[in-house]
Amino acid sequence: MECRMDGRVALITGASKGLGRAMAVEFARSGATVALLARRPDVLDQARNEVLAAGGVAAAYPCDVSRPPDIEAAWAQVVAAHGRVDILVNNAGAAATGAFESITDAQWQADIDLKLMAAIRLGRLAFPGMKQRRWGRIVNVLNTYARTPGPGTAPTSVSRAAGLALTKVLAGEGAPHNVLTNALLVGLIESDQWARAHARGGAGKPYADFLADMAKARALPMGRVGEASEFARVACFICSEAGSYVNGVAIGVDGGWSPVI
Repeated sequence: MECRMDGRVALITGASKGLGRAMAVEFARSGATVALLARRPDVLDQARNEVLAAGGVAAAYPCDVSRPPDIEAAWAQVVAAHGRVDILVNNAGAAATGAFESITDAQWQADIDLKLMAAIRLGRLAFPGMKQRRWGRIVNVLNTYARTPGPGTAPTSVSRAAGLALTKVLAGEGAPHNVLTNALLVGLIESDQWARAHARGGAGKPYADFLADMAKARALPMGRVGEASEFARVACFICSEAGSYVNGVAIGVDGGWSPVI
């Protein structure tokens, strides 16, 4: 089965590194024009160049999606350059966890603005055109804590659980117009945040051994950490015509780590 996106325009947030970057490359290889959004222009340019080197079509738009004016400006630039957005991937976000009593109002608000309100604001911009054209795909990248929050996982688990509810609302409202919304729940997947963790406390251990030890410590059923490319292929499937009857579901891309289906 081949998952093609020829002629589609995809907007991916948090696209400069990790999962966002991997999805940008995979989408472009599958024929999509990709608009990459992230905060740091230098790293964003590197990601765009990687997409171009892979033979894809891409453009970079520096944007802090926690700020409404940035979202509005970037959206206007993307639409002016490419005419529309067919695929929206809400991927921006970084892990933020702590003991409940230690989390301040400012930390709660920052997490909600970055992970939930950004998806709401971009979805509100994307929905009308997708409905009018009777074709659209929205993917909310969440994590396994959205379904199985544990102690010490706020504020991320709370904002991600809200993202799960948002996914279901959009799926129901978009379905009559062939606008499909799904969530991908991330488990332990190799990314820049783990590379930074290794740099901070790897104790001279090779990175591959650091990841292997982490997989063992977390009792990952497959015995290894996932790869960003594996996640990107799932995203590509549900955003292509191959996933034309998948709507309103949360797919765990975690190698079986989550204790619930």
